[in-house]
Amino acid sequence: MTLFSFDRQLRFGDCDPSGIAYFPSYLNILNGVVEEFWAAIGFPWSELIAVRKIGTPTVHLTCDFSRPSRFGDHLTFAPRIGKVGRASLHLAHVVSGADGVRWRARQILAATSLVDHHAIPWPDDVRAALLAHLRVDEEAEATL
Repeated sequence: MTLFSFDRQLRFGDCDPSGIAYFPSYLNILNGVVEEFWAAIGFPWSELIAVRKIGTPTVHLTCDFSRPSRFGDHLTFAPRIGKVGRASLHLAHVVSGADGVRWRARQILAATSLVDHHAIPWPDDVRAALLAHLRVDEEAEATL
């Protein structure tokens, strides 16, 4: 069970000439999933970036690809909050198709000021939302 999931069909432009997902495109799609994640917890990037001047850059990313995806495949992206630090957020992503897991990623985001580009602590309301979803996800994981 996962707290969030976002579906997306693999498009022609996401693939290499052989029709298989091109991994840089996967990372671009993952960035879109992260943007959807923020909106789902109540903090769309339009608010965080434009209004509050808070950036959430990726500071670490690892990926493991287990099966190829092809043009037209329907994929489900399921991010899970793994840890909330003072100024960091650890996400675990599972990307699945009809035949199971296609790839996994572990990502660390940092909270930064878009004024001076330094790390900042998560604002209290953002931290509270992240922690609320962490608890829900931990409870879901415990029932598996």
